[in-house]
Amino acid sequence: MAVVRFHLDSTLTPSQALAVLTDFGPSRPREWPSIDAGHFVVHARGANWAEVTEGTAAAWERARYEWDADTARVTITTLDSKLFGAGGGWTFRMTPQGAGSRVDVELTRTPATAKGKLLAAVLPLVGPSSLRKSFAGPLRTAA
Repeated sequence: MAVVRFHLDSTLTPSQALAVLTDFGPSRPREWPSIDAGHFVVHARGANWAEVTEGTAAAWERARYEWDADTARVTITTLDSKLFGAGGGWTFRMTPQGAGSRVDVELTRTPATAKGKLLAAVLPLVGPSSLRKSFAGPLRTAA
């Protein structure tokens, strides 16, 4: 299992960052560089949860998002994935910081394939910088 932790400084408030992370509208594939329209499906959603498939042909996952606006926290649990096993996922915690927020991110991956095992081995080394770049636009990270 690979675990990656890092943080981002965002110009968005915690509630705005939570709204970006949990917006499953049709513009999501345009906003997130790691999602293409052909691999984006909202299967079901409720007031504080959604089950979606998103990603690309190379790396997609079906996940359950759950969020709490009061604590500014989003938890994403992997249900199925092309590369990783079920049970891993993401946690995002937003806290006020100046006019924006600090976004603490934790990614846990359980490899299910040989390629997934290789990626899990290098993820702690290259993950933080590449993931920061993929979140920079949608979460409007501070320069």
